[in-house]
Amino acid sequence: MSDFITPSWSLYVAGMTVASILACLILLWLTARKKIVGADDNTTGHVFDEDIREGNNPMPRWWMWLFVATIVFSFGYLVAYPGLGSYQGELGWSSRAEYEAEVDRSNRELAPLYAQFTARKPEEVAGDPQAMAIGERLFMNNCAQCHGSDARGSKGFPNLADGDWLHGGSPQKIAETIKGGRQGAMPPMAAAVGSADDVRNVAHYVLSLSNSPHDSVRAQLGKSKFTACAACHGMDGKGNAALGAPNLTDDVWLHGWGEQAIVAMINNGKTNVMPAQAGKLTDAQIHVLASYVWGLSNRPPGTKP
Repeated sequence: MSDFITPSWSLYVAGMTVASILACLILLWLTARKKIVGADDNTTGHVFDEDIREGNNPMPRWWMWLFVATIVFSFGYLVAYPGLGSYQGELGWSSRAEYEAEVDRSNRELAPLYAQFTARKPEEVAGDPQAMAIGERLFMNNCAQCHGSDARGSKGFPNLADGDWLHGGSPQKIAETIKGGRQGAMPPMAAAVGSADDVRNVAHYVLSLSNSPHDSVRAQLGKSKFTACAACHGMDGKGNAALGAPNLTDDVWLHGWGEQAIVAMINNGKTNVMPAQAGKLTDAQIHVLASYVWGLSNRPPGTKP
C-alpha cells in the first residue's frame, strides 16, 4: 500500500484488520454461550404491538459453523493476499501486476495489426482508412478527455485540428509530445513589466499583434515594455516552438482572449501539463495516433480534398 507515508500507518491497518476479525469471533462465542430462558410457549417474553411475540429459536448450528468457516477463510486470505497493511501476501499478487499482465497480453495480440503501419511514414498512415479508424479509437480513449471528441480542445486545452502548434506540428514532434508529454510554464511577469498600468498597456500591445480589438494608444505605450516578454515570444511576438512559447500574432488564444485574460496571464503566469503516454501506449500505437492527429490538420497525400 504505497500511499502510506510512514510504517506506523501500515501497522495500524494490519492491527485493525486482525482485531476486527477477532472481534467477530469473540462476539460469536459470547452469543453462543448466552442462554435465553424462554416462556412456556417457547417465546422470549418480548411483546411488540400488543400481540407480536418474539420466538425463542436459536440460530442453527450449521449457520454458526458457516460463520466460523468465513473467519478461518479470512485469515487464510490475509496470509495469501495483500490486506495486512504493507504485507504483500505469500502469493505476491497485486492488482497492478494483474492489470499490467492483461495489457501485455492485449498488446501481444494486437502487435500483428499494428505491424503493418509501423514501417510506413506517418503521412502515408494518415491516408489509410483502417489506420485512421484505429487512430480515432486511440484518440477517443486517451486524448478526447482533454482535447474533446472533435479534437478542437477548449480553454486551456489546445485545438489539434487548426494547424497551430506550440511545440511544432510535424508527425515527429506530435509523436514526441504524445510519448514524453509536455510541461508549459509562463512565470508571472508583472514585476518585470512594471506598474499595473504598464501591464494593461502590454496587454493591448499583445492584442494589436493579431489585429484584435485594442486601444491603440495603450498599445503604443506597451510596445517598449514588451521587451520583458520577447525573450520567449520574440520581438515580433511569433513565439518559439523550442520553448513552447505561443505565437501572439495568429489570433489563437489558449487561455482566453481580451484585456482581462492577458492581464491575468501576465500577473499570475500559467503552468500547463500534458501527461506522457509512453507508459500507456506502445511505440506502434503512438505512431498510429500521431499520424491520426497530424491528419486532423493536414491533408494526407493521395486523399481527396
